[in-house]
Amino acid sequence: MTPDPSAAERAAALRDEIARHDRLYYVRSEPEISDAEYDALFRELRDLEAAHPELVTPDSPTQRVGAPLPEGQGFAKVAHEVPMLSIDSLFEDEEVREFEDRILRFLGLESGDELAWSVEPKFDGVSASLLYEGGVLVRGLTRGDGVQGEDVTANLRTVRNIPLALSDGLRPVPARLEVRGEVLIERGAFDEFNARRAEEGQPVLANPRNATSGAIRRNAPAEVARYPLEFHTWAAPQLVGASFDTQTELNAALRDWGLPDSGYAERVVGLDACIAYHDRMEERRAEIPFDLDGVVAKLDDLALRERLGRTARAMRWQYAHKFQALEATTTLRAIETSVGVNGRLTPRAHLEPVHVGGVTVTHTTLHNADNVAALGVHVGDRVFVHRAGDVIPQVSGVAKAATGRAPAGWKAGVPAELLGDDGEPRDGVAWKWRAAFEPPARCPACGTEAVQDGKYWRCPNTHACPPQVAGRIAALAGRKAFEIDRLGEKQIVQLIDAGLLETPGDLFHLDREPEKRAALLALERWGEKSVDNLFAQLEDRRRVPFDRFLVGLSIPEVGPATARLLALNHLDLDGLRATSEEDLQHLDGIGPEVARAITEWFADERNQALLDRLVDGGVRPQPLAAVSGDSPFSGKTVVFTGTLEGMTRAEAKHSVESAGGKVASSVSGRTDFLVVGGKPGSKAKKAEELGVTVLLEAEFLDSLGK
Repeated sequence: MTPDPSAAERAAALRDEIARHDRLYYVRSEPEISDAEYDALFRELRDLEAAHPELVTPDSPTQRVGAPLPEGQGFAKVAHEVPMLSIDSLFEDEEVREFEDRILRFLGLESGDELAWSVEPKFDGVSASLLYEGGVLVRGLTRGDGVQGEDVTANLRTVRNIPLALSDGLRPVPARLEVRGEVLIERGAFDEFNARRAEEGQPVLANPRNATSGAIRRNAPAEVARYPLEFHTWAAPQLVGASFDTQTELNAALRDWGLPDSGYAERVVGLDACIAYHDRMEERRAEIPFDLDGVVAKLDDLALRERLGRTARAMRWQYAHKFQALEATTTLRAIETSVGVNGRLTPRAHLEPVHVGGVTVTHTTLHNADNVAALGVHVGDRVFVHRAGDVIPQVSGVAKAATGRAPAGWKAGVPAELLGDDGEPRDGVAWKWRAAFEPPARCPACGTEAVQDGKYWRCPNTHACPPQVAGRIAALAGRKAFEIDRLGEKQIVQLIDAGLLETPGDLFHLDREPEKRAALLALERWGEKSVDNLFAQLEDRRRVPFDRFLVGLSIPEVGPATARLLALNHLDLDGLRATSEEDLQHLDGIGPEVARAITEWFADERNQALLDRLVDGGVRPQPLAAVSGDSPFSGKTVVFTGTLEGMTRAEAKHSVESAGGKVASSVSGRTDFLVVGGKPGSKAKKAEELGVTVLLEAEFLDSLGK
């Protein structure tokens, strides 16, 4: 059959690209793309070759374990006695079921309902092999290309949870044992390690995986010992002197011999249980202290594995069910200086759109000039974008620096939101190819000269700078303050542009000045119903807990915790306005800087005018009741699900907080109570699985004494 020229050209390009990324990852520890993007390239080549078998070549990545490593890297190359093969990566439930169908056909089984599987997290670390002879560690290898690895025994001996000799206290040690596992750094330990590096003047590391990869290939074991490395076992391909029937039995023996594992592995029966484990681990992804990108499922029966055998690159009896990607690479298009609610001038990255962790990311904060310098980013760089759980995406490092001249049409691709009325990039925007971010001399929104505030820069024009005014109104209406969800940021800007809002205090005059209703109705997307809904919510929110009122004022250094402390110790607004800086410092949790920020804010005539405007608009902050130490919710975490009938969700949240508890949005191992209203969602099932105490709404109200 004559090859399709376009398909042949694409297959050749994919083979070259994959080989290049293999060298960057395995040889230089300098990956330019994320695992998810690498998987996509591999799958495209595999599918292309399946559709055009004539394109398969002996050196294709799909036909062998991996590319050979070049010599001269400083470590001896040693062949793996049992090749370290890859694992088939699957992304959808349907692909997992197709994998099972192939197993069932191979084994001649009609159903897999009775098949047992050993399931465990797929950690995002560095794979390694340990060889024990007579119970003593004699060799440690990297995975390398899967056929041969590098001898890093001296470095792996420094990893504290790797036993130098196996324990024979619970069962005799085998004559020969090879175990494989993942070398990892726990996220919290990584942050502390990076902080120490920064204090010592060393460059900070991009992420735990890159730090691990670089550490185990260093030439100085004493330096490697400084890294907080851990090893978690996941396989034992060689075992002489003992035998087992299942992976579960083997795992128990490995633990008895003192070999560490993650503690998250389970034995489940049936494929539905495998998929449920995958979903459960993906939900827990943010709380597990190590980076993971999926789960691995292996048939538990070792005899069945022997029957199934392997393909050219992977075992037929195991698969990796990947999570949605939390890291990707994309191009940094521009760096904008944005203006925050309190005037902080923050560098903001504008990115080529990229899908990360279930969301499309187009921009994210770069925090401050020091962070930009530490990352070493320039406009045009390919950068890593990382997202963990529900955390805002972050640029975590440079994948490939911009070089040479700008690509054709670079200026034309500047995001439209960064252009002024004349079509040119606005002031405060670094958009030119390879441009670096520079601390702003003036506020890009109002032109006021910027002032330095520690490692940040700030616009001091608090009451007239348009983004600051809009931000302060949004903070007042936000969910941590007055919770006016009928008014979003775009609508706030619309009302400012229409002259209906000049200060946050004007918000509660919208429904008290008749001419403003007519002006609202004249605006785009405002009708009778939307105006009525907004006015009804404004009336409802005029009686707001004192701590939420304080949060809504955007007082520097006063977040929800400090606001609650102030509200509990000063029962009304007049009492707080009259409190001195010295008196504030008597409160446990308020130091000199916070006390000074509070008293300076209340001393400002414009802020006094804001308070008067709010009071004139009918706002009446409600004092907090003292927290009872014997409250059932004191010090506890509560989650709500379903529709409550006896009170609004905001009232229920306030009741828990007033009783000394806190309210979370999702159920986890740290949840103490789940309060269930009508039509509960998936939280109820998860609470049952975790053993969380579930309260019906009536029981919740009884506990509050209501």
